[in-house]
Amino acid sequence: MEPRKASPLSWVLIFFLSISLSGVKVLSEEQHHAKSQEGPVVERDQRRTLLVTEFGEITAIDIKEGQKELPYHLRFITLEPNSLFLPVLLHADMVFYVHTGSGKLTWANDDGTSTIRLREGDVCSLKEGSVFYIQSNLEAERRKLRIYAMFTNTDDNTYDPSIGAYSRINELVKGFDTKIMQAALKVPEDLIEAIINKTETPAIVHAVPEKRNILQELEASFLKNFLGIGSNSKKLKTYNIFDHDPDFKNPNGWSTAVTKKQLKSLKRTNIGFLMVNLAMGSILGPHWNPKATELVVGVDGGGMVRVVCGSSNEDETECQNMRFKVKEGDAFLVPRFHPMAQMSFNDGPFVFLGFSTSAKKNHPQFLAGKGSVLHILDKRILATSFGVSNRTIDQLLRSPEDSIIFGCSSCAEEEEKIMKDEEENRKREEEEKEKKKEEEEEKRKREEEEERKREEEEDEKKRRREEEEEEKKKEEEEEKRKREEEEAKRQQEEREKKREEEEARREKEREREEEAEREQEQAKREAEAAAQREQEQAKREQERRERRRQEEEDEEEPTRWERRGRREKGKSPEGVEWEQEEARRQQAESDRQVEEQSHRNSFEGRRALKIRNV
Repeated sequence: MEPRKASPLSWVLIFFLSISLSGVKVLSEEQHHAKSQEGPVVERDQRRTLLVTEFGEITAIDIKEGQKELPYHLRFITLEPNSLFLPVLLHADMVFYVHTGSGKLTWANDDGTSTIRLREGDVCSLKEGSVFYIQSNLEAERRKLRIYAMFTNTDDNTYDPSIGAYSRINELVKGFDTKIMQAALKVPEDLIEAIINKTETPAIVHAVPEKRNILQELEASFLKNFLGIGSNSKKLKTYNIFDHDPDFKNPNGWSTAVTKKQLKSLKRTNIGFLMVNLAMGSILGPHWNPKATELVVGVDGGGMVRVVCGSSNEDETECQNMRFKVKEGDAFLVPRFHPMAQMSFNDGPFVFLGFSTSAKKNHPQFLAGKGSVLHILDKRILATSFGVSNRTIDQLLRSPEDSIIFGCSSCAEEEEKIMKDEEENRKREEEEKEKKKEEEEEKRKREEEEERKREEEEDEKKRRREEEEEEKKKEEEEEKRKREEEEAKRQQEEREKKREEEEARREKEREREEEAEREQEQAKREAEAAAQREQEQAKREQERRERRRQEEEDEEEPTRWERRGRREKGKSPEGVEWEQEEARRQQAESDRQVEEQSHRNSFEGRRALKIRNV
């Protein structure tokens, strides 16, 4: 199957994408968002750089008004001669001014695309959703095309920092898958992959030579059919401030304003444009905007600006009178109802342009000249307000001419001197505050150092007390330990002594017991010996009595035998029994005496042992 041939529309897409995707990758314009400027003036070198290439650059500033959540956004686009700002899709209404150079703007509309020429002094408006690109001319003077652009920040049309001012077409195309883009463009897959995988490049590139036979015929079809977006009318116009007479002009300078009356496309954007040229030594009289906030950019020379805070709230800290110097490229913001005056120095003019947040019914109110609002008020009321006489008010309101720009030699220099004096006073005050702060800090440090030293001394004293107490405690513990050791030693000695005494006592007791036992044994032996002696004595006594009786019987033998014969012959049973009983009694008495003697011996032994124990 042969691949399908690419349609002319596809080749246009490839043409634009090949331009936007050829080269090295640089930082995207919307990858970073700086904080809003908090000071009165954003100097030129304080601009946030979004893109820098050899063919041009894009810078931006964000200025926040009071407590307003979203800032006002300004962009400064600079194109080198014969350079191309690649197609983008606007996210918010844009009003831009061509400061220098020339070129052309191409945008998509309901009929395809249209192109208009751009030259110095042009004011133009593009609404959100527009797709456009810009090419600078290759002039003989080789001047750069410089464009100052403001993006709306109103309730119904808001610049959102989260998505940026615009998105690049190549980024939108590359965000889709290969298959989706192939189906939409009807081209071979390898061609889509080559486009999507192409290395990204900056938003500003060198302009390629025009191929009128291809590009002019197909670019409209591409922007309309592929993107499906119709934006500004095909009758998009510009308003050139140099082609028309200024709104006001005198030898001291001129001023002009561009509103929806001069440029109808400003009606939907709600943005106005103004430019003021002050000759050297001049002043744009004190005035204020009743319905618009004014964002001003210095485009030539330099001057002084005085802004007065119109708030009567004494507690309002953010609203302050200001005077500041503005140089070429610097930007500042003046909220509505804030009276202001711009002054040029004696050495040159001061030219500045401004974007106002309202393109309708914003008629600046001046305090000087025949058109002064002071002429409307009752003179007596005005005199009472100023605390002066009616005659003084008459002289104050007597103006020789109806003018808004006046000659004011050295006014800017005087303002600058006052500003510098105020800055010096402020610096001195800040230095004094800083010095006082440093002194207080030094005092605080000294007090802290003294406190630290006191704490260290207290800690040292405490540490020494603790060490002394610890040492004393250790000595007491050591003394206690020694006493305990001595006491333990004494107790041990006492225990040893007691043990020895107990051993001696036990030894003596054993000796006494042994002695007692010996004595008891001795006593027992003595008792037994005594008993034996008594028995022997009793026996001898018995034997003696027996012998005696025998002897008596022998002596009285005849008688005895006779008595015996007579007794035996006349003995009765009772007599025999009595004799037997008498013999037993005598034997029992002998045994008792032996036992008593043994008991006495045993008692004497025990008593002697007891006496020794005691």
